[in-house]
Amino acid sequence: MGSALFYHLTRSGAGQLLPTLLGKSLQAGWRVELRGRDRASQATLDEDLWLGEGFIPHGLAGGPHDGRQPVLLTTDQQGAGNSPLCIIALDGAVVSAAECESMQRVCIIFDGNDPQALDRARGQWRDLRAAGVTAEYWSEADGRWERKQ
Repeated sequence: MGSALFYHLTRSGAGQLLPTLLGKSLQAGWRVELRGRDRASQATLDEDLWLGEGFIPHGLAGGPHDGRQPVLLTTDQQGAGNSPLCIIALDGAVVSAAECESMQRVCIIFDGNDPQALDRARGQWRDLRAAGVTAEYWSEADGRWERKQ
């Protein structure tokens, strides 16, 4: 069965973690689906990735070259047209156990300072574990990312 890595944000935002996760995925040769819950948030993330430090090649789903994008920003309803080997889910975007099985990596990033985001992440954890997915929990509570038992 596949696995999912849960990243519990408490000190920083997703924008600080994403370049690291995306960079590692691209270095591994994986195409990435960066999945959010709504188009407006993904459009904002698209702008942030273009204007941020470093270059992360990507596209917003719905364009003519989706299949060629190393990183494709999608929503729950769209699906990825770039044949990803990694899914990074934000804002409570749904990831299924079947997707965890078929991917090289699944990362679920959630804001621990938002009670609703925390509840959604806990629900995803329970659902995926019940389906046989191995889940890892990563926390930045001590100032650096650590895998917790």
